[in-house]
Amino acid sequence: MNRYNIIVNRLSAGILSCFLLFFISTFCTAQEVVKNYSIYTGVAKVQGKELLLLRKMEKSGQLTYLAVDPQTLSTQLLPASVAVAVKQMNWVATQTYFQNTPYFRALSAAGKQSLALQDAGITRGYPKEKGITLTIDLCPSHKPLDRIIFTSLIAEFKKIEQPVPVAISITGRWMLTHTDDLNWLKELVAKKEIDITWTDHTFNHHFSLTAPLKTNFLLEPGTDLNFEILGTELAMLQHGLLPSVFFRFPGLVSDQRVVDKVLSYGIIPIGSDAWLAKGQQAAPGSIVLIHGNGNEEIGVNDFIKLLKSKSADIMGKQWMMYDLSESVEDEFSTQ
Repeated sequence: MNRYNIIVNRLSAGILSCFLLFFISTFCTAQEVVKNYSIYTGVAKVQGKELLLLRKMEKSGQLTYLAVDPQTLSTQLLPASVAVAVKQMNWVATQTYFQNTPYFRALSAAGKQSLALQDAGITRGYPKEKGITLTIDLCPSHKPLDRIIFTSLIAEFKKIEQPVPVAISITGRWMLTHTDDLNWLKELVAKKEIDITWTDHTFNHHFSLTAPLKTNFLLEPGTDLNFEILGTELAMLQHGLLPSVFFRFPGLVSDQRVVDKVLSYGIIPIGSDAWLAKGQQAAPGSIVLIHGNGNEEIGVNDFIKLLKSKSADIMGKQWMMYDLSESVEDEFSTQ
């Protein structure tokens, strides 16, 4: 255990949030420093296209926005100097302005699929295609990354599809303790072997072995949701990762109150209809869930078996991996 983990484990919950924000801003070995990261909603015009602004920050001393294309759901970092025009709007006004876009349709659908205690949000992607959207959760863990997931993906798809798209739900605490694994993933992206959609999975991923679901994970009393969401996004940026507009609830556990709060940040909850370790089978269009943090051997093994069983279909391009943004965009582009 390194010295930062020792300090973190001794801090109270309130002091912990402050310390971690300081840690993220000061100690991360990032190429550029990000400061004053906050929610900001508005519209920017860039090369004739209108983008929705969700956050603003100072990046290397320059005012920069985190923007999303409401048609494709893809995000980008937008320097203020590049935008032709920026107009700040409140959240309600932006919803009205972009109401008929796939992004807001998906956001609305996610809010309506939140009555159950588990698996709120979007649970399926391409409903008519042959293949899946793979999501890998990296919850806090002392174990190393299950690299076999990625090497197996690359080996199976290298002849027909590169980079291979995958969505990774990442926690702040995992980033704090897995620098080598994170750098390895970034190297795979740089070599264009995989393409990662980085999904917010909260900073701490609170979990109790004894608490009931209604007071567990993000529903734990006293949870600082603002830190759990923005602290993770900030950590991503400090590590050179681009936050997407997607969010995964720890344990897939939520209630209507916390779902509504998450949606107010402009991020879309992503569930799963095929959590392999729980025996759920992947079907065409499934959003598959496995954990790659070393704690879910069953799920990883089941996914490797699934890949091998589909080997012939993969070679014939009859079973594909789909990008999460494109999958959700396609689902909500014609409604």
